Amino acid sequence: MEEDKKRCCVYMLSCSDDSLYTGISCDLDRRLSDHRAGRGAQWTRKRRPVELVFSIGDLSYRSACQAECYIKTLTRARKEALIARDPKMLALIERRVQ
Repeated sequence: MEEDKKRCCVYMLSCSDDSLYTGISCDLDRRLSDHRAGRGAQWTRKRRPVELVFSIGDLSYRSACQAECYIKTLTRARKEALIARDPKMLALIERRVQ
């Protein structure tokens, strides 16, 4: 399947209202450019400027989707721990994507 060959990343953006946005992309530079130009998700369009605060790359599309879904369930405190690259939080993500 073609989707299994794509290498993607999951990322988090900090928005101007201090909210966090989580997404996936197979071309992070292009996606960040879209978000910053107001062509990204509706959430970020209304909350610019945005700043990349976290990303994990080189994932299969399926693994990136799994990680994105899991991160979206986390509390703000756990997301902040992930942004700080807390080893325990990174291990939780790694377990989710295998």
